[in-house]
Amino acid sequence: MRFHRVKELVAWAADYHRGLAERYDRLAAGDVSDRVRMALEYLAEHERKMQTELTRYLDEGGDHRKVLETWFDDPADFPHAPTLDRLTECMACDSVQDVLATALTMHRTLQDLYAHRIEQASIEAEREFFAALASGHEAEVRRLARDMQRLEDY
Repeated sequence: MRFHRVKELVAWAADYHRGLAERYDRLAAGDVSDRVRMALEYLAEHERKMQTELTRYLDEGGDHRKVLETWFDDPADFPHAPTLDRLTECMACDSVQDVLATALTMHRTLQDLYAHRIEQASIEAEREFFAALASGHEAEVRRLARDMQRLEDY
């Protein structure tokens, strides 16, 4: 569908984080080294946190209620969704660095989706909302990389 409300994109992103958490949990339960298992469990918890934060926007509404109800026209639909799905399917788990590389790529792709919405926003409130999401996501990616590197150094 070509027309969406901002809240549909936020709900999609929250659901994507939930799916990633489940995927990480399944991979951690598989035949992987202890460090990779710890990395996957950490990532699963991180994704659940990201899902919770996005869901909170939807549940509370509050200051964001108007922007969440804003419609946007994007003929490309959610442009990065197929890329994210492919990344999830082909995740390598041979080392912590493999896991981290794929996780960072997925997060950067989500950031690109938010940046795309910033560029395409029709009102300032929508632009500010997605800028805040992108900024928060960028901080999470830095924290994720730092914490995963500590695990690798451990």
